[in-house]
Amino acid sequence: MSLLIVSGTGTDVGKTVATAAVAALAHARGRRVAVVKPVQTGERPGAPGDLAAVAALTGLDDLHELARYPDPLSPEAAARTAGRPPLDLRRAADHIAALAADRDLVIVEGAGGLLVRYDPAGSTIADLAAMLDAPVLVVAAAGLGTLNHTALTLEALAARKLTCAGVVVGSWPADPGLAERCNLVDLAALADGPLAGLLPAGAGRLAPGPFTELASRSLGRALGGSFDVAAFRAAQACAADPRPWPPPTPGPWPPTPGPWPPPTLGR
Repeated sequence: MSLLIVSGTGTDVGKTVATAAVAALAHARGRRVAVVKPVQTGERPGAPGDLAAVAALTGLDDLHELARYPDPLSPEAAARTAGRPPLDLRRAADHIAALAADRDLVIVEGAGGLLVRYDPAGSTIADLAAMLDAPVLVVAAAGLGTLNHTALTLEALAARKLTCAGVVVGSWPADPGLAERCNLVDLAALADGPLAGLLPAGAGRLAPGPFTELASRSLGRALGGSFDVAAFRAAQACAADPRPWPPPTPGPWPPTPGPWPPPTLGR
């Protein structure tokens, strides 16, 4: 059996698509895969949630949502505003471990970022990872702000002695700007190794077959794909300053002053 927690540097960074991509590749290799969403927030009962997106992208039906609250808030706040008890993460861990006993891979998608609160005691998806002794795949944004968010997430994992399964960019733009291209270098430096993948923006709109093919091209070997981050980074080289380097040799300093007072200007 194998367990993987998918967390992120925040909300709307592409966790669900990354979860589906890892699941699709494992399923394509004939592995028995289950996907768990401990808490779904922001959706009414019966409305499609994140697991519906996973099903649409992968064709999987071994999907498990453990709790749902209608308001788009953190799990703890959503439970509180709904007047319902929060998810018991200890019981959730037991349930996930039982699923893992007869599956090859169980992927658990968290809500929001790594340290989002699940109950009044402050339990987080990091605590669930510790209970399960599971590695954590970090999904990050591509643009400005991602470096600080990713660094904080990786520091939180290290402080809790949790294993990082890699950093994946969850939504790489079709026309990346300077910040995105430079972040390829800096995110790898934060991760202390190559990025585990870059998933193109819009991947979540594909059918299962094309999505699996794209996942294979977009995730690294550790996640079952063939993504070559070095080649991709070379193609997206960071041109941080188009001026020549080193700069031209400066002239003498201080410069030789001209006449003072200056000549009278003509009218």
